[in-house]
Amino acid sequence: MLQGLVEKLSIPGMPPWVSLVLLAAIAISILAFLAMPFAVFGVKSRLEAIEAELADLRLEIRSLLRQPPGAGPMAREPVEVDYVAPPSRAASRTVVAEPRMAPPVPPPPAKPRGGRAEPRLDWPKADRGA
Repeated sequence: MLQGLVEKLSIPGMPPWVSLVLLAAIAISILAFLAMPFAVFGVKSRLEAIEAELADLRLEIRSLLRQPPGAGPMAREPVEVDYVAPPSRAASRTVVAEPRMAPPVPPPPAKPRGGRAEPRLDWPKADRGA
């Protein structure tokens, strides 16, 4: 019986076992497709459990936010502030700028002094009349 099935399913030019491998792959794909709804139902129950847990967490957060500021685990010690305000504009106007240590750099010349900046190539001139 198996030999007759292999002969019917064989692909010309291929070994006879190739058709059996293809048949097995197709059968596994069909079984996976049929089993998919059961996997979806399993996911649904897990999602409902996570949703219930989230609802509990939300209730707990709301109850923590309703407590007075000094009560419960939310109470903290006062924090020291190490902030120094920037100087006002009036104080910055009276500050004298320190002298520069190096002289200012002059701007580059607008036009090169010696004419062209790139090197000139003197190619040998060919005789045009020859």
